[in-house]
Amino acid sequence: MWEGIAKYVGGKVLTAVLAVASVFGVIWFWKHPEQLQALWQVIKYVAAWLGFVAVLPWALFFVARWVMKKESNVIAGLMLAGYLLLDVIVALFLSGGISGHSTLTWIVLLLGFASAAVYNFLVCDYQADRIDESL
Repeated sequence: MWEGIAKYVGGKVLTAVLAVASVFGVIWFWKHPEQLQALWQVIKYVAAWLGFVAVLPWALFFVARWVMKKESNVIAGLMLAGYLLLDVIVALFLSGGISGHSTLTWIVLLLGFASAAVYNFLVCDYQADRIDESL
């Protein structure tokens, strides 16, 4: 019984909070259209960078094949570092360079770089397994 009441009340409270936040968001961006434009610009840049990060290791699949033939962990590490360097360069280009960013922006960028590094490693590991199976 109490569980049902808690779900009912919690659902109503959550709906009210979302409705009020939506109304305030619409009012804020109606009064400040330049901030809405800035938000969309950031969203476009983030989507472009995520697309670049997602495609890079797949587009350079032949590099993973070459690294597998060399059988060197140093070369594999250099390949991953090169992928990360390209990801960082593109992100900094899209964000307007190194200077002028807040602490929050740098935290988000660093988390993005770490995520890109893990993604590159996982994709290259998958490609290496596929190459190893074909040999």
